[in-house]
Amino acid sequence: MTTKKKVRKAIIPAAGYGTRFLPATKAQPKEMLPVVDKPIIQYVVEDAVSAGIEDIIIVTGWLKRTIEDHFDYPFELEKRLEDSGKYEELEEIRNISNLANFYFVRQKGPLGNATPIWNARDFVGNEPFLVLWGDEFMDAQPSRSQQLVKAFGELDGSAVIASVTKNQPEDYKRYGYAAGKKVSDNVLEIKEIIEKPGIERISSDYALIGGSVYEPEMFNAIEEAMWRLKDENTPRELVYIDAINILLERGRTCHAVKIAGGKFYDCGNKLEYLKTVVEFGLRHEDLREEFGEYLKKLKI
Repeated sequence: MTTKKKVRKAIIPAAGYGTRFLPATKAQPKEMLPVVDKPIIQYVVEDAVSAGIEDIIIVTGWLKRTIEDHFDYPFELEKRLEDSGKYEELEEIRNISNLANFYFVRQKGPLGNATPIWNARDFVGNEPFLVLWGDEFMDAQPSRSQQLVKAFGELDGSAVIASVTKNQPEDYKRYGYAAGKKVSDNVLEIKEIIEKPGIERISSDYALIGGSVYEPEMFNAIEEAMWRLKDENTPRELVYIDAINILLERGRTCHAVKIAGGKFYDCGNKLEYLKTVVEFGLRHEDLREEFGEYLKKLKI
């Protein structure tokens, strides 16, 4: 087994328009929608930091400045909280900007979820890196990022991709799936990945969700996928699965790892976002009892 460099850097793509949440996202990033009292993207950042990530680059776009402001050092707000004696809130606000070293870059290039990863190539350099999407997160112990980084260090290969068990017919229309050779109960050596295959096209329950760790050669694979896309007659988006398939063509080893003891929250979906808000609202000690009683009394 080769010795791998420590995973210190993370990329969080957050440049999408959030059209499914319009008009709420007309002037507000979907990643900043609150799950009770914390924006979605903060859960994502905290997940990354739990695995020892030191540097985080968030790939943004039009109308995403509030994401930068959220992770900035807010002197004026801190002064007001201090003058008002709100020391608990002051400590919480200070902790946000101290979570990691934050960097921001504007997305440019073809449409698709591989583009923001490619945009961060100069920041990452010749190091392995973590990718988490800005509008979805997992609640797991150990965290999703901890499990991914650990698996990446233990497995020989170029990529480790988070997955969960999904085997209902409708799931195969919502997720990408990996198929291949089982290495252990929760690890699959990938031989094939198909995006939204339909239940008849793949024999696997390894549904791919947000979260991956890559060797830096992933950037070269994305660039090759970009050139291939230009040669295709049918226009489509540049997706990270294109690059994974190129790594597989090159004989690189890639793994799908099922995240243990966790639950996936897809907050880019309106219904799943509402479910997430309700679930986390019921977890808050100061809200649980009264909110629970309110929900019981609702008549639909």
